[in-house]
Amino acid sequence: MSSERFPAFFDQVPRLVVRDPLAEFLGAAEGGVLEYGYADAVRLAGHSCPTVASAYALAHHAMTRLFPGALPVRGLVQVGFQHPLDEGVTGVVAAVVGLLTGSAQDGGFKGIAGRFVRRNLQRFGEPQPLALRFSRSDTGASVDAAAELAKVQPHPEMAERMGRCMRGDADAGELQRFGQLWQDRVRRVLVEHWDDPEVFHFSG
Repeated sequence: MSSERFPAFFDQVPRLVVRDPLAEFLGAAEGGVLEYGYADAVRLAGHSCPTVASAYALAHHAMTRLFPGALPVRGLVQVGFQHPLDEGVTGVVAAVVGLLTGSAQDGGFKGIAGRFVRRNLQRFGEPQPLALRFSRSDTGASVDAAAELAKVQPHPEMAERMGRCMRGDADAGELQRFGQLWQDRVRRVLVEHWDDPEVFHFSG
């Protein structure tokens, strides 16, 4: 039995169902059908924050836009990043985006006899208009995407409470309250603003 206890709102976040030809070929999932939820992104990153949340949301929206009316195909999408891998939170975003799209960097799966290649499907420092560009390898169709997290402001108490927690001045109750406030902002990003064009921008 799992001992995981995630915030309740994780279950309110839309899940993404994809088809992964590699999973189908190797018998890992019937029909290659895989389903991902926000908790999977949290498990990958080891934490839940607005960055992880926005990466999950952007990848989810982009995949559904690239494959209208059909299951998105994992492993068939390349992702361009406007910023270098080692700049800011780009690496975290790339990890979460890779989870949903199957795209990987130069250490990714090199394929089987030229098929199912996942390595080098992520490129960094790309000259593009928005932070991310998702492109289908088969058709070339693309979606540019970015998140404006400043539109979802943290609770007014957050800065002071975070400072106390980081300095080691907070008691157990304050630590718990800080975590609750932190996750409430994540909840607002993923639940209240999931379809908000002021927060999540797309073109293409």
